[in-house]
This record gives sequence, structure tokens and C-alpha cells, in this order.
Amino acid sequence: MALYGAPVWAPSLGKRPAAKLNACQRVMAIRMVRGYRTISREAASLLAGLPPWDLEATVLARMHDLRVEMQRRGETPLPRQVAAWRTEFRRDLRVAWRLRLSQPSAGHAVIEAVRPLFEEWLERGHGALSFRVTQVLTGHGKFGRFLHRIKQERTPGCRHCVDRPEDTVEHTVEVCPAWAEHRRVLVETIGSGDLSRRALVQAMVRSEEGWHAVASFCEAVMLVKEAADRERVRERSSRRRRRDPDPDFRPP
Repeated sequence: MALYGAPVWAPSLGKRPAAKLNACQRVMAIRMVRGYRTISREAASLLAGLPPWDLEATVLARMHDLRVEMQRRGETPLPRQVAAWRTEFRRDLRVAWRLRLSQPSAGHAVIEAVRPLFEEWLERGHGALSFRVTQVLTGHGKFGRFLHRIKQERTPGCRHCVDRPEDTVEHTVEVCPAWAEHRRVLVETIGSGDLSRRALVQAMVRSEEGWHAVASFCEAVMLVKEAADRERVRERSSRRRRRDPDPDFRPP
């Protein structure tokens, strides 16, 4: 429905309508990747494999214009011609999309991880993103840095480390001793000690086994981090109730 009538309005799409279109796409893309609503449109759309709708609208407009031009000449496009146009225009769309991703407005870390494997990510025939895998790829989840940024934690430190270093995706995946056994299994399966986000994406697109290994690591680790976060929230609520008991409104 978002692209209904695109051949008519696409050539004159202004900044304000484009912004509204982007906002709608962002909501859909975040739902598709099961992510936090703080994820940027560029990052969510890339993870979802959902091209920018304004570029999709341009493809539809170009297809429409070619059909109209042939009809003016009294010709009817053959199915193979239409298929060739569609292939060419989709190729142009991906070139334009990838160029945009070279200068994203947000979501830099995940885009930098996926963009070098742009075609492989879009063309893979396996793997679906889960809530916990998306947390690791985007950094929007139960990480100290993110929780501190959205004011759910007083500090960005890792609750699973004694010296409390900043809890980031990189710290969790590559360094934190709490996940050493999960990390060992992951490294053995993907055959590499490089656990950067780009390396994780590479393992995921390379094979179904690699995708499953990364997903299993994310599920196991983030499940524990989520449980620990819920426990901290309960403890804070309990302390608050002890400190500020409910007032007694009973009559004397």
C-alpha cells in the first residue's frame, strides 16, 4: 500500500513526503528484524533486506514510463522485455542503495559490518533474524553502553566483569570471560578467532551452519544478560519500596 500510485508521485517526491515514507518503512523494517525501536531506518532496512521505498518507487515509475512509451508507439512489451527491464532497474536500485549506505545517518556499526557483504546478505538462502541476534548485530539491547545511553543504567560497565569495563557488543562477544565457553564453541564451529561484527556476518552468510553457530551464541548469551537485567530491575524496585513505603491513609 505504501507504494500505491508510485509511478504518479515518485518523480515529484519532496523531502517531507519522503521523510514520512521513510518513517513508515522504519517501523516495518524494525518489526521484520525483531529489533529495538531505537534502531535506525538504514540499519533495520539493510538487515531486513528491504530497499528504500523511494528507490522502489523510482523503479516502478521507470517501468511504467517504458510501458506507456511503447503503447504510444502501438507496441506491447513482451514478457522477456519486461523481465529484462525489471532486472536492470533492480540492479540500478541496489547500486544506489549501496551508495547511500556509504554515508549513513545512523547505525554505522552494523552497516559497516554488512555493507562489504551487501550482495551476499541480500541473496542468502538461509537464516532468519531473531530478537537476540539483532541485539548483537546492532548493539541495541542488553549492553551496558546502550542501557546507559537510554538511561536504564547509571554506568555503561559490564555487570559480568569484576573490573566493570564498558559493556559493548565487542566486549561481550570477544572479551568478557563470562561467555568463554560459548565463545570457544563458536570459534570451533566457524573456524576463526576473528569475532568482529563483520566476521560474524561473514560466517552467517557463508553457510547455514555458520548462521546457526552465531545465532546459538547470541541466543545463549543474550538470554542470560536479559535475565540478569530483569533481576537488577526487581532489586531496584525492591530497594525503592523499602526506602519509600506506601503512606498509611487509614484513619487514626
